[in-house]
Amino acid sequence: MTGAGVHRAREVEEAALAWLTAHREEFVLGEDALAPEGRVNDSWKPLGELAQVCVSVRGRTAPTDPVYATVTDLLAFAWRQTRHGALFLQLQRLEPFATYPLEVYAPFASAGLRHPGYEAAAAAVARTRGWQLTEQQPTRRLGVRMAERRSGMRAPEPGPEAVARTWLGGLSEPWTFERSSGYQLTHVVFHLTDWGCGADGLPPALASYLAHWLPPWLDSCLEARDWDLACELLAVAATLPRPLDPATLRDAWDRTAAAQHTTGALPEQGEGPAADERSAEGAGRYFAGTYHSTLMAAFAAALTLGRPHGRGPGHGSPPLHGDGGPARHPRHPWDPWGVPERHGGQGVRG
Repeated sequence: MTGAGVHRAREVEEAALAWLTAHREEFVLGEDALAPEGRVNDSWKPLGELAQVCVSVRGRTAPTDPVYATVTDLLAFAWRQTRHGALFLQLQRLEPFATYPLEVYAPFASAGLRHPGYEAAAAAVARTRGWQLTEQQPTRRLGVRMAERRSGMRAPEPGPEAVARTWLGGLSEPWTFERSSGYQLTHVVFHLTDWGCGADGLPPALASYLAHWLPPWLDSCLEARDWDLACELLAVAATLPRPLDPATLRDAWDRTAAAQHTTGALPEQGEGPAADERSAEGAGRYFAGTYHSTLMAAFAAALTLGRPHGRGPGHGSPPLHGDGGPARHPRHPWDPWGVPERHGGQGVRG
């Protein structure tokens, strides 16, 4: 990408991370995090997404870059919310066959932030037929398998048949692309490429298919002002063996930057909710309508800038432990954020 495009992506990244830092208290797990009626998508899911973006951005950023320090601090903050992993063990005991705790845990584990007690308990459940035969959508199944590997479990590599059952893996007719299939395809790519950190995860046929059809899909999302999915597609573009046309990328980043609020927040769609933070309800609505797309903006920018002619990739970003020091554990493969609703076949509290 040309210098102007790189500059724009960097501006988006810095502004997005500034907003996330200013609003990090919104990611704090509330007292209902372990409650039977707790809303996973409003508590554990945002925290897991924050952790994954921080891990990915660190992996594509040099330790001397101020962005590296920012995401390292946010990752340590997110880990503290889990009581250094202790809450995962409590979740495991309450919902032994739920997959979302492992999916949220996986990015922490990939950065060296681990809880041996939880890992032992989760591994024991993962060996059961009940876990291995849980019926899931193909993309989600792929994500759970990658989360197992990323958390240090001896899960087999997903074979070609697992990928072929997904919308992207089947090379579906490009005109059947819509919002739901768009998110499915981006997550297949994220799972196969270790959320942008793995260079050789995409099979050649998928890479070729995406190189051909990603530009019109991206343009349609930008035209519809679907900023959240557009940023996920920009992240996918950054994982391809060959970058998209520079003019396409420059236009996409210009339009994304224009949609970004002066605070650094990027709305999921359109202009997003009003920034009315004078009441708890208004603040909650604003956060819910902007946090994920803002995370995706930082994520996509980091992957874009990590390519040649960007700022260059991170240089073996060391794993963490505790509140941000060097870890003793090696990095592991990772996963998700198709974090599901609490029920829906993922195990319930007995």
